[in-house]
Amino acid sequence: MTDTRNATTGTTALNGRNRILATFTFFSMFFGAGNLIFPPFVGAQAGDHTTFASIGFIVSAVGLPILGVVAVSFAGGFERLANRVSNRFALILGMAIILTIGPCFAIPRTATTSFEMAIVPFTPALPTGLTQFVYSLVFFAVSYLLSQHPEKLSKTLGKFMGPLLLVLIAILFVFCVIRHPGGFAAPMGDYANGQMARGFLDGYQTMDLLAALYFGIVISANVRSMGVDDESQVRRETALAGVGTGLLLIVIYGVLAYMGAVSGSIASIDPSHDTGATVLTNLTSAMFGPFGTAFVGLVFIIACLNVCTGLISTCGTYFQNHFPVVAGRRMNYRRWGAMFTVFSFVVSNAGLSMIIKVSVPVLSALYPIAIVLVVLSMVDRVFSSRFPRVYFWTVLLTGIAAALHCVSSLVAVFGGSLPWLDATLALLPFADAQLGWLCPALVGMIVGVIDSRVRPVGRQAAQR
Repeated sequence: MTDTRNATTGTTALNGRNRILATFTFFSMFFGAGNLIFPPFVGAQAGDHTTFASIGFIVSAVGLPILGVVAVSFAGGFERLANRVSNRFALILGMAIILTIGPCFAIPRTATTSFEMAIVPFTPALPTGLTQFVYSLVFFAVSYLLSQHPEKLSKTLGKFMGPLLLVLIAILFVFCVIRHPGGFAAPMGDYANGQMARGFLDGYQTMDLLAALYFGIVISANVRSMGVDDESQVRRETALAGVGTGLLLIVIYGVLAYMGAVSGSIASIDPSHDTGATVLTNLTSAMFGPFGTAFVGLVFIIACLNVCTGLISTCGTYFQNHFPVVAGRRMNYRRWGAMFTVFSFVVSNAGLSMIIKVSVPVLSALYPIAIVLVVLSMVDRVFSSRFPRVYFWTVLLTGIAAALHCVSSLVAVFGGSLPWLDATLALLPFADAQLGWLCPALVGMIVGVIDSRVRPVGRQAAQR
């Protein structure tokens, strides 16, 4: 039996086995190599305040993505959700998200993460730039070839790598508990103060909320394929899978953050140059020596290759569907995939640390927009649908504040400054915690309510 019948409602529901299957499918979509490196980096910097930092990290890296999946499944897909602002907005935000979780940041990060975990510890005498160039060239060539048939890769490596990574985490955690001498380092870097707020912001780095805006409809489709045909039950099963995935991620992120704190007490790091890959390398070297480091590096290579292949496939498919012809030239899946692969190869050679530094401002612009979109969707029945202009005004004012903060941060990353802009942004409430977009979002909601009362429009008109 693949489903059960609810005696009270008469609707078809998943049985226990298929609910577990849906949950682990959900989990495998979220958990990649990037999710392995950021929680340890949080722990290594937060030290004896890791608990507070982890709470903030989990809220944005687990809570928001799960809400995103539920919001998208209830709305019937990301584009329908974003269309509540406008059709053009849906296209622009969709492209921005795809490029962010694709060739601009996430795809290059798969090569740089696996390089730093698997190659750097064993090639100290070789020039890093040349070694990384050769490695990323081979990495992306193999990934592009595999992306021609991604369904075969997911059926083999996908089922194998998830359990292997979880077993590895469990082994490292046990050794940390047994061999940790006791005590943790003091908080450092960005975590010297306000650990919970900093953890919340660093949760953006997983990019899971952005990915969740596309994952919700996929999980809903999987639930339907298991025999659930009632839409209310589909939403319920999607929510249950999301809750199960959230619980798994909470436990794993907590364990990884603890491991990072242990690693930080064994070997200090430089937050301005080191990454979570450095934290894990220090830990495995101390616990298992070169063999352990080599084993973890191999796991990262395979996991990153799997993720990279899936992302190339996702980006190629998205742009093929939305832009089949560019400048009179037909662009098929393979051409888009080749273009994104070459672009990612170039970006990856900037190094993991630089990719992360540049991605922080960009994510600080996209995440607030995604957050308000999800929040408004969650209260759509009782609030947003009665005041449809709320979507437009809230997203607009949030986007302006977030974009200005992004510009300021990007200028700072490259060594410049815009004093007038920094001074203006500092006037916003909660700006010191980099949450200055909250007040503009609230103002946008108020303006949207007033505008909806002054210019009553239906949902369909609002979408236009």
